[in-house]
Amino acid sequence: MPHVVTGNCSDCRFTDCVLVCPVACFHGDDQRMYIDPVACVDCAACIPACPVQAISEIADLSEDQRMWIDINAEKSSSTPVIRSKQTPLPGAEERRAALGFS
Repeated sequence: MPHVVTGNCSDCRFTDCVLVCPVACFHGDDQRMYIDPVACVDCAACIPACPVQAISEIADLSEDQRMWIDINAEKSSSTPVIRSKQTPLPGAEERRAALGFS
């Protein structure tokens, strides 16, 4: 899996990433987004699109973040594909500010 969505996406669920994805590899539930490891073509267009820097290449993950590889693989197979921008979760802007992004 070339890219994964990490914990920064939790409780905000900005979907700017889906707008730049050429293969619709993003899936989501009511709390966050996930990347399908089979569909992702490693284009990296989603990385700068994320307003909370929640998307990383696997090679850039720290050891304590590597759990996101399995979480994305598992959850993307059981959640719907998200192909269009959606309204962020209530409190998303506050979460973004708490993470240090404006």
